[in-house]
Amino acid sequence: MSDDPGRRLYNPPAFREDDPETLYRLIEAMPLATLITASEEGPLASHLPLLAARGADGRATLRGHLAAANPQVETLDGQPALAVFHGPAYYVTPAWYASKREHGRVVPTWNYVVVHVRGRVSVYRDAARLRALVDDLTAQMERHRDQPWAVTDAPASFVDRMVGQIVGVDLEVTSIEGKLKLGQNRPAADRASLAAGLAAELPDVAGRLAGLPGMPAD
Repeated sequence: MSDDPGRRLYNPPAFREDDPETLYRLIEAMPLATLITASEEGPLASHLPLLAARGADGRATLRGHLAAANPQVETLDGQPALAVFHGPAYYVTPAWYASKREHGRVVPTWNYVVVHVRGRVSVYRDAARLRALVDDLTAQMERHRDQPWAVTDAPASFVDRMVGQIVGVDLEVTSIEGKLKLGQNRPAADRASLAAGLAAELPDVAGRLAGLPGMPAD
């Protein structure tokens, strides 16, 4: 799927990540997506968590929901869409680079992790299907808690009313690609000093990046 000719993300080879297993793990770790579609009035965008469902045949669907009152819903069904998942991002100061001390020819940049998914959207309003989606979303988002909240913890009549105010959104995946811009184009000494600076000044971000392709090994 990553070889889809519709690839439009500027993505130099040093930063490109095409392994589906890695990309779907990233989506699971950073599920909030920006869903972008076109309309006669111009581009439309909404922000929603999406679950990836993958079949044995390799085909995949992203599943989520939007408020029924969202104007984007009126133009979604059957339309091509782009879902962008944003991971850790951080400013890189030239002070982190070992080469600053050698020759000074360095400039600031931003490093970041994104996954772009393209596909076609279908919209549904079936209450039972929506309830199953809400259950699945809740289970994934609550799975790390010692005492996970469940949809059944809320009154049934309240849940039914809330479900009646949303629509389901499925995106049938046609292409997926990742960009992990983490300094892979820098010399080894710069990559090591960048990682050290990140760990010292932004330890939470460094923890989220640990183990990702492109990060220096310990």
